[in-house]
Amino acid sequence: MISIRARSDLVVMKSPLAILLLLVSSALPAALPNAVDGQPLPSLAPMLERATPAVVNIATRGKSRRIVEFPLPRDPLFRRFFEVPNIERIQETASLGSGVIVDADNGLILTNFHVIKDAYEIKVTLTDGRELQAEIIGRDPDTDVAVLQVSEEGLVEVPMADSSTLRVGDFVVAIGNPFGLGQTVTSGIVSALGRSGLGIESIEDFIQTDASINLGNSGGALVNLRGELVGINTAIYGAGNQGSIGIGFAIPINMAHDIMTQLVDYGEVKRGRLGAQGQDLTPQLAQAFGLSRNSGFIVTQIEAGSPAYKAGLRVGDVIVAANGKPIRSTRDMHNLVGLQRLGQTITLLMYRKGFEIELPVLIQPIEIKKMGGGVIHPKLAGATFGEMHEQHLQRGRVDYVEVLKVEPGSNADNAGFKVGDVIFSINKQLTRTFDEIFALVDINGKGMIMNVQRGRRELYILLK
Repeated sequence: MISIRARSDLVVMKSPLAILLLLVSSALPAALPNAVDGQPLPSLAPMLERATPAVVNIATRGKSRRIVEFPLPRDPLFRRFFEVPNIERIQETASLGSGVIVDADNGLILTNFHVIKDAYEIKVTLTDGRELQAEIIGRDPDTDVAVLQVSEEGLVEVPMADSSTLRVGDFVVAIGNPFGLGQTVTSGIVSALGRSGLGIESIEDFIQTDASINLGNSGGALVNLRGELVGINTAIYGAGNQGSIGIGFAIPINMAHDIMTQLVDYGEVKRGRLGAQGQDLTPQLAQAFGLSRNSGFIVTQIEAGSPAYKAGLRVGDVIVAANGKPIRSTRDMHNLVGLQRLGQTITLLMYRKGFEIELPVLIQPIEIKKMGGGVIHPKLAGATFGEMHEQHLQRGRVDYVEVLKVEPGSNADNAGFKVGDVIFSINKQLTRTFDEIFALVDINGKGMIMNVQRGRRELYILLK
């Protein structure tokens, strides 16, 4: 029996049990109130209950090729002259990542290309434990975007936001499956927008966030506080396996959705090329050009027959904006053109001889003759060449043939060709056009020494 006698200044407890209960209760933390000043406490739980069912776990099995190294000199000239073969081995691979259901009716899932690269089997696990087999609809290595499809009823999709309205400081939440632990949610803010030049992908326009992103989060969702998809988590900044250090990157959903639409419609991304090469505008060059700005893209080369050529772009033009977006470097120009669809028009704002002008350019495919496939020479298979034209004050117009593309693992790649190589001569005879190269290859098809200019140095490539 507990006897409690009330006094004005204390409560006297005569039972040892009562004293023990008092001590235990005083050691417990105070429970959070349901409301403060009549207002309910903020919580992301309701939003996450709607968004998390749309984020899935992706597990893949794949095969990759690797080159077996022999204890022989690795010098490419040695291997070429003595015809040392490359021995390949097939290696089983496995990967874990995340994906986001963006179209429940059609079972479409957005993820990263690197999550499903080389995969021959893809298993998708929903938050309710259902396991589904997925097939690849399309993939785009340049932007690291891939689209999968599953066939299942009762899927949940996450609505898409307009990522162009994001601002630095906006709150965001990352949802994914880091380290295979299962679905995990982290929060942070938008740290920066339009990040590029990181060397992560060929085309970059990242959202930077300090929401914790780790291995396995790739392909997961970056959502705003309304539960709308603003980005696809892709990469983190850091070395080794140190994990998140508060610098993560996501592909803006506007960009990912545009890529997804093309992958669904065509199975690939159909890109055009401007057909103009250039360099960054530096303060020194700006002074030489008489410009008051210190950043931009200077046109130094124009491909014959390209959209830039047809639109009237000239060597020496300084492009400072395109479609209203500032162009500060060659990277900005590369990203902007790479994100345009065929048939779209971009309006360039540029300076020509001190005058500001606008120039519309229609993005179209460039027909470039291909030398390879055994038609001209087997060693040239896999390389794409283009006629280039450049203006010099001293020499006037200069024509030459440049390597525009080399397929990895192709004969041209194994022969030693690199993108940007200029074909200077064949068997000591100068070459400036396609016709000259075709004629010389036809005459000397059984054996050729090609003099190539690579940057500031020259080298020889033997074809036999």
